[in-house]
Amino acid sequence: MPFSRFSRRHALTLFAAAAAASSAHAQAPVRGPSRTASPAADGAAAAPAAPALRHPVFVLNSLDANVSVIDPVTWTEKERIPTGKEPHHLYLTPDEKSLIVANALSDSLTFLDPRTAEVQRTVRGIVDPYQLQFSPDMKWFVTAANRLNHVDIYRWDGKDLTLAKRISTAKTPSHLYINSKSTTVYSSMQDSDELVAIDMATQTIKWRTKTGPMPADVYLAPDDRTLFLGLTGGDGVEVFDVGGAEPKSIRKIPTGKGAHAFRSAGDGRYLFVSNRVANTISKIDMQTQQAVESYPAPGGPDCMDLSADGRYILVTSRWARKLTVIDTQTKQVVRQVNVGRSPHGVWTLDHARR
Repeated sequence: MPFSRFSRRHALTLFAAAAAASSAHAQAPVRGPSRTASPAADGAAAAPAAPALRHPVFVLNSLDANVSVIDPVTWTEKERIPTGKEPHHLYLTPDEKSLIVANALSDSLTFLDPRTAEVQRTVRGIVDPYQLQFSPDMKWFVTAANRLNHVDIYRWDGKDLTLAKRISTAKTPSHLYINSKSTTVYSSMQDSDELVAIDMATQTIKWRTKTGPMPADVYLAPDDRTLFLGLTGGDGVEVFDVGGAEPKSIRKIPTGKGAHAFRSAGDGRYLFVSNRVANTISKIDMQTQQAVESYPAPGGPDCMDLSADGRYILVTSRWARKLTVIDTQTKQVVRQVNVGRSPHGVWTLDHARR
């Protein structure tokens, strides 16, 4: 969430920071936005295990306007690449040749090579791109303008973006999800406690519905009708049936305070959610719609990625300035790497299927 807005979300931020303080390690020194080497991870030499990756891990430092590049062999931060202000989320292009970093306060996108971490280009004039997603048919690129209360739909020709429609929504559009047929965009509205569905054919809002407090990330199950919504202002995940003409709230799954971001296990059945205030990650069975496992995740866990074998969760510890690696078999933190201030998005090319 942007730090330029002061609202009830700010109070939750302070509460989460206090809750995380007891478990957070010492903070990494603040570094300027320069492309230079950084200190090694805390206790890197003594860490008992880590996923075997071939490509770099990228962590977005929202308050430092840069990206940490983590060496997947030594598990140390190699460099920090300057971006625009407030990089929060990132997404791979359909051809897998570029990793797009969305810089909300700079109205820009930074394209990185996902294999070498080289900067490819900067695209300007993308207004307030807080969250972003490509449609599965690869024709559309959608952004949520978190500060400015609109969702933008861009045409994508494989290289360039052209604005097709700017859709006024409600207060603070946050996270997006597009169904498998590329016909509907779902977006949460954090400050008006709503879920909105946008029809891609007409590029208009087809319905909106009230949700639990402070909805954040959205995940649509493979059946294209069961939608999971993280309630950052609550203590769990709200489940909707969106298969009919009107949505129906069907269940709330208790997971932990500050349920926020999702990452699928890649098997079509299980879903991870980070509980930012509770300092845990829960594993949800999407078939039974119950939380079946819980893992410790210190420092205000936020965005996640998952190793290709599904064993390790890579999660940003938002209040501790860390990338944290969790072994799901032992349910232990096995590695932490110092990064920048307010780390948010995390991604590696060596990940499990989404």
